Amino acid sequence: EVQLVQSGGGLVQAGGSLRLSCTASRFILGRYAIGWFRQAPGKEREAVSCISSRDGRTNYVDSVKDRFTIDGDNAKNTMYLQMNNLKPEDTAVYYCAARRNFCSDYESAYDYWGQGTQVTVSS
Repeated sequence: EVQLVQSGGGLVQAGGSLRLSCTASRFILGRYAIGWFRQAPGKEREAVSCISSRDGRTNYVDSVKDRFTIDGDNAKNTMYLQMNNLKPEDTAVYYCAARRNFCSDYESAYDYWGQGTQVTVSS
């Protein structure tokens, strides 16, 4: 069993930055892929970014490329999603999730989920 605890998020003006954190209850970063998803009001949850444990590859949805960065701190069992140049359309509840080995864009493929954190970007 793995527990993921999220922190970060909040309210920011367009063009601003936020960093989301996702801390695992035990060391998983070497064996699990960590994905970030978001769900805006009235919309389906979408995959935003992911990093695979096996090869370190990162994926980003086109709408956040060159603005968001996913990385981690093994010593802290923590993954981060650095979000720069935020836009109002980034407003959503953000979730981190973990699954073994490789990334997936499908939320059903993930075994463990964080509690979610609200990100609100004002125009």
